Amino acid sequence: MALYKWRGRNARGEAVESQLEAISEGDVVKQLSVMGVIPLHIAIAAAANDNSIVNWLVRQNQKPLVTEDILMFSRQMYTLSKANIPIIRALTGLKASSTKPAMVDMIDNITTNLERGTSLSVAMEKYTDVLGAFYIAMIRTGEMTGRLTEVFFRLHKYIAFQDDVRQRIKQATRYPMFVILTMVLAMVIINIFVIPGFANVYAGFGAELPLVTLALLASSKWVVYWWPWLLGFFIGAGLLLRRYIHTARGRYYWDALKIRLPIIGDIILKATLARFAQSLALSLGSNVPLLQSLAIVGRTTDNAFIGRYIMQMRDGIERGQSITQCATSTGIFTQMVLEMIAVGEETGELVDLLVEIADMYDRETDYSIKGLSAAIEPILVVFMGGLVLILALGVYLPMWDLSRAVTGGG
Repeated sequence: MALYKWRGRNARGEAVESQLEAISEGDVVKQLSVMGVIPLHIAIAAAANDNSIVNWLVRQNQKPLVTEDILMFSRQMYTLSKANIPIIRALTGLKASSTKPAMVDMIDNITTNLERGTSLSVAMEKYTDVLGAFYIAMIRTGEMTGRLTEVFFRLHKYIAFQDDVRQRIKQATRYPMFVILTMVLAMVIINIFVIPGFANVYAGFGAELPLVTLALLASSKWVVYWWPWLLGFFIGAGLLLRRYIHTARGRYYWDALKIRLPIIGDIILKATLARFAQSLALSLGSNVPLLQSLAIVGRTTDNAFIGRYIMQMRDGIERGQSITQCATSTGIFTQMVLEMIAVGEETGELVDLLVEIADMYDRETDYSIKGLSAAIEPILVVFMGGLVLILALGVYLPMWDLSRAVTGGG
């Protein structure tokens, strides 16, 4: 097979161009006709090895796939599957209409694997870091149950919900993190550049300095002398922490710590539970058995601490306990949610009530985020006020003492 580059016009009359692997030009024409493209020019592309370095640089500079890309891909696949278009033909059409190189590469690789006889879920496993383990697990479920079209639609709604919750959590943590980083930067600048200048002035006083001033001067001197080592320490500690978080044990304790944080931890917990309820509703709504659904959600949740509780629920149900009993034993659900789960279990409408639970946690998360600033601002104001007071006393108290001494002497 050879690589052909082509130019043509799609069904809307728009000019399009790309590359295809084919046996001959006639094979390219056949592939383009399946895609609904009228070819205008077909030629053999230059060998990939001739520009291997250039191609490698191009791949490195490609914009990575983001949530919006996967959201659009899921919606388009749902629309094409609903129109009874075969998967390979649908992917070929998406590849021709896509303008993002990373998306073209992903679709091309998936299509190639499908043509070799692999299933769609197996073909997508190479892109687990982009699509997510839950996405691929649901595609596998859709293939097994013959409900792939419905799964694509549910995944589209699920990704939109996940992205909305994630954006609101970022919004909730952005303000306090910005204030804290600004305060830390201000302290570094004051210790390195401001206080040493006052130290030279105080040296000429020849008088005993207040305790606050002596403490500030000592801390400033220590920071000025050790700042390269401090910088290296914090960079090294950050790298080690990041490496530890990527381990199973580290991720578990990190996720547990996030939930226990004051004020913000409650928001993270509610958002995580909203995603859990939405994920479980999606899985059960796709006719996946309850035990398998809990296993999928527990293994693919983005919070390892909550994931362990989900797996405990699965183990309890496997031992013969009810869903309500297992959910109660975790201790992470409110009484209202437990009552809703109990009603859903009794009436057989657990999926609908899980969606209601997800919406309820979603509304509570939104409400908590809106009140976050009101809750954090007093704490930050008190902290910043105390910091300014210490700096003011340490820097200006010796000057006030000198002024009083001069006035009294006069």
